[in-house]
Amino acid sequence: MSRTRTLLSTVIAVPFLAIATFNGAFAEETTSYSLEKTESGYVRMNNKTGEMSICQEKSGQLICKLAAEERKAYEEDMADLKTRVAKLEDTVASMGKIPPVVRDALPSDEEFEKGLSYMEKFMRRFMGIAKEFENDDKASKADPQKT
Repeated sequence: MSRTRTLLSTVIAVPFLAIATFNGAFAEETTSYSLEKTESGYVRMNNKTGEMSICQEKSGQLICKLAAEERKAYEEDMADLKTRVAKLEDTVASMGKIPPVVRDALPSDEEFEKGLSYMEKFMRRFMGIAKEFENDDKASKADPQKT
């Protein structure tokens, strides 16, 4: 019976010792993670971000998958980033090209002549005002007031 008990305690102790050794080695390599045993495997938590992963041991390796909520948030972030990258790429691509001149964007000959007429009236009126100031200035210098 004692031999069976010793064998049984060895069989139970070896996996726990292996897990403890594995946990110690894992903790040394990545101190930013915590690993906790559960009924169905392990839960790994990133101590910096709070992200949790569900892990299972397969073929002597620990395989971790993101928790359902974490996975959804991760996928949403990825979709958002892909959209932003596409927009940035479009912006950069359009910066290198000169947009074609659209004929409808240019004024018609009639609109051009009308605009030119407004500018001509403005300039004539402005030059007339400038000449008036010039004449007033010459007149005030030519006729000094006598007392």
